[in-house]
Amino acid sequence: MWNQVINTPDVAPLLEWQGLRILPGLNAVTGDEGAGKTRLLRELSESTADALWLDLRLPEHDEHTPEAVWAQLQSRCPRWNAELQADLSDALGVSDHLGKHLFMLSTGSRRKVALVGLLASGASITCIDQPYAALDIPSARLIREFLEEAAEHPSRAWLVADYEADPQLDWRSQTLLA
Repeated sequence: MWNQVINTPDVAPLLEWQGLRILPGLNAVTGDEGAGKTRLLRELSESTADALWLDLRLPEHDEHTPEAVWAQLQSRCPRWNAELQADLSDALGVSDHLGKHLFMLSTGSRRKVALVGLLASGASITCIDQPYAALDIPSARLIREFLEEAAEHPSRAWLVADYEADPQLDWRSQTLLA
């Protein structure tokens, strides 16, 4: 069960899914541990063709390199942005680990690989679960800046799940899971 507050009622939703209105721009999904944030993002991405969610730990990719993870994602994402992938890889320090298998990387570096993939995907609805967890401060700042720029995007949506909505971001909607 959830309670959704629409902060911009004059904006038409990109998608209505099981009673949830997903607006273009940033949409927060918040709740306590075990409230169902991850499940909501995963089920949305499984039932909606142009929505993408990844387990940011990338547990099924231990033997892959970052490039292999991105190549697999790129094959599923027709609007993949290779330039953004390269820029984010450099800015987040992932470029230093391109030849390594993921099992060799720290939790934060694995999450950076997944975040690069999600943000470069070009998906109409990008589902991000706890975007700042396990990141160093400069990387968290970079992700926040990316989301700030995405806040008023007219044709794409980002669903960002966390315990609380980042107060520094301009949310189109906020959904509290109970």
